[in-house]
Amino acid sequence: MAKAIPRSGSRRSGRIGSRKSTRRIPKGVIHVQASFNNTIVTVTDVRGRVVSWSSAGTCGFKGTRRGTPFAAQTAAGNAIRTVVDQGMQRAEVMIKGPGLGRDAALRAIRRSGILLTFVRDVTPMPHNGCRPPKKRRV
Repeated sequence: MAKAIPRSGSRRSGRIGSRKSTRRIPKGVIHVQASFNNTIVTVTDVRGRVVSWSSAGTCGFKGTRRGTPFAAQTAAGNAIRTVVDQGMQRAEVMIKGPGLGRDAALRAIRRSGILLTFVRDVTPMPHNGCRPPKKRRV
């Protein structure tokens, strides 16, 4: 019979702590990206580290239904529910994109009970942007 190898104590079974530590975050930033096909809501702390996120796709909406206001409302509710449990009271809101979910997501954020310090539209606007490609020959 083979001799048993003594294991050193450096390898422990199971996790020591949860990967996502439940830090108390009183203030945060809520980013809403509303495209025509989907709405993504990301909640970060003031330094920009992601605490929670959700999208219409992860909430179970498929195809064109992801771009609807109701899907955006559900995504915003899901993302915010976890941070309210972690003690977030105040937040800044950054809204980006042209989608239908902009207003619905903002309405859901207002209803969640978080005090909004400001709401800013950060949609990128080209100041006459890139040069267009040259015309093709006919």
